[in-house]
Amino acid sequence: MAQASGMDPLVDIEDERPKWDNKLQYLLSCIGFAVGLGNIWRFPYLCQTHGGGAFLIPYFIALVFEGIPLFYIELAIGQRLRRGSIGVWKTISPYLGGVGLGCFSVSFLVSLYYNTVLLWVLWFFLNSFQHPLPWSTCPLDLNRTGFVQECQSSGTVSYFWYRQTLNITSDISNTGTIQWKLFLCLLACWSTVYLCVIRGIESTGKVIYFTALFPYLVLTIFLIRGLTLPGATEGLTYLFTPNMKTLQNPRVWLDAATQIFFSLSLAFGGHIAFASYNPPRNNCEKDAVIIALVNSMTSLYASITIFSIMGFKASNDYGRCLDRNILSLINEFDLPELSISRDEYPSVLMYLNATQTARVAQLPLKTCHLEDFLDKSASGPGLAFIVFTEAVLHMPGASVWSVLFFGMLFTLGLSSMFGNMEGVITPLLDMGILPKGIPKEVMTGVICFACFLSAICFTLQSGSYWLEIFDSFAASLNLIIFAFMEVVGVIHIYGMKRNIFPQERRSSTQAGCRSPVCSCPSCPHCGSLELLWLSYCPSTNRGGRLRIWKVV
Repeated sequence: MAQASGMDPLVDIEDERPKWDNKLQYLLSCIGFAVGLGNIWRFPYLCQTHGGGAFLIPYFIALVFEGIPLFYIELAIGQRLRRGSIGVWKTISPYLGGVGLGCFSVSFLVSLYYNTVLLWVLWFFLNSFQHPLPWSTCPLDLNRTGFVQECQSSGTVSYFWYRQTLNITSDISNTGTIQWKLFLCLLACWSTVYLCVIRGIESTGKVIYFTALFPYLVLTIFLIRGLTLPGATEGLTYLFTPNMKTLQNPRVWLDAATQIFFSLSLAFGGHIAFASYNPPRNNCEKDAVIIALVNSMTSLYASITIFSIMGFKASNDYGRCLDRNILSLINEFDLPELSISRDEYPSVLMYLNATQTARVAQLPLKTCHLEDFLDKSASGPGLAFIVFTEAVLHMPGASVWSVLFFGMLFTLGLSSMFGNMEGVITPLLDMGILPKGIPKEVMTGVICFACFLSAICFTLQSGSYWLEIFDSFAASLNLIIFAFMEVVGVIHIYGMKRNIFPQERRSSTQAGCRSPVCSCPSCPHCGSLELLWLSYCPSTNRGGRLRIWKVV
């Protein structure tokens, strides 16, 4: 390798390379890329289903031994070599060029369906400006004498999502037609992305102040409102009550490691691209720890917010279940209206069961337990477009809360798209494929237009099926393999004992970006073993749900 010759070609090359206006821009860009939709709709679900507070133990262990070391490696090599993903790995070794090309390809494919999720969010956001919300009631049937039967049997929110938004077909073999409302939303989303990334970090660096910080403002507003709603305490208690027995299940540890990996957006190449615009002596070790901790704390913060609202929804559903049962008892036994309160219902039912067993047995009474309604959890689009959307319906001023919620999701996804697109655009710029005299804005426009054309298939009636196929096979296992190759490349090819910044180029007080193995020599190897385990156990990605975690 070139480093072995005594010369250092990996010095501060490309003086004309763009630079961040300030450190805050860089930190917000990395945080915006890492903190995405998965922090809102995946982590709370995992925390709830895997033992509540007990899940935090494997989660933070994975953060320390997998997340931070791998994240540190990406920031270090990007800042040290000052290139995108393809250029970085070709510089380390020509044999690793395929790793960079793989990261580039995954970023391109993920951008296609990730922006499709944003078009769904945009559609709900635009419809949120109506009062009442269009998913609050069922539409009238063709005779206008009653409501659509499909809506009444499935629920208003599910009907709006599956029929009025996706207009989904029965299976993928029936492709259906293009949904033009979704097509226009897709065009709007890609136009927005293009306007934001048109000049690289020079333009995204300005927008990121809003897209990265606005979600925290909305989460805080929702948290304050959620904590004042009935049922919030029950929701949070249910979320964080620890069940230590779940730690005996290997799946819990696997899901914790996978969540850390995808939540930090490792192996996409976006963080390498962002770090390549840093000054060479920037302390990326400190940056890696800060960004990783902010990402994890955001997941916890979002969980508290989400389940304070979900507790309210569960309490509301539980109350309606009791009311239906109470109404059945009043009608059957000709009792005065309001003669049975919710608190009195259990004792009244017990008395009637003892005295009027046959009559009570004939009634269509439902079993009402608050825990059963809290158990009705969801992750991914199911949480965002169905469960949480239904919870917002029961809040006073539902339209305002819906605008805030989907506005937050859109900015979250948009800031993640900045990192995905940098993982595509930066390597192409570094390779010099753009002829001199043609502005960078043209190439960015061509890339965004190609992505738009490629994503049109997601606007078909069968588009959600295609999105699930992309999500299942485009990224998950590929990213794990690329991350493993990154660890092998940096430690065993670049050199385990070679600092990413040579010793003579840093003072004792300003260490800059040291080799990721300096602080903890065993951490990258632990990460390697853990990634091999993830590669061997891909079962965490199975199931019938869309699995966009970040991300994705």
